[in-house]
Amino acid sequence: MPAEGSSWCEFKGRAAYFDVVGVDEEGCRVVAAGAAWTYLDPTPAFAAVAGHIALYPGRMTRCTVDGEAVRPQEGGFYGGWVTSRVVGPFKGSPGTRGW
Repeated sequence: MPAEGSSWCEFKGRAAYFDVVGVDEEGCRVVAAGAAWTYLDPTPAFAAVAGHIALYPGRMTRCTVDGEAVRPQEGGFYGGWVTSRVVGPFKGSPGTRGW
């Protein structure tokens, strides 16, 4: 469901956010606030991402890729999905701000 707020990416443009609604192990409804985003009208260089939705794994209870639980990219700002098959270094951890 649409969430309040937006953000600006200097490369892709304005992002809109969504709350992600799901069900936990007991069948109870859960909401991950602002856990998804999209670029409805990205800059021309990123036109291919228009309308696609991305998820912040760190705002979800659990996310998997091919059955493997992902680790959210450090720092809370990036929406990266880290698995055993993804090799770093990764931006977001302490000392990585300037690169």
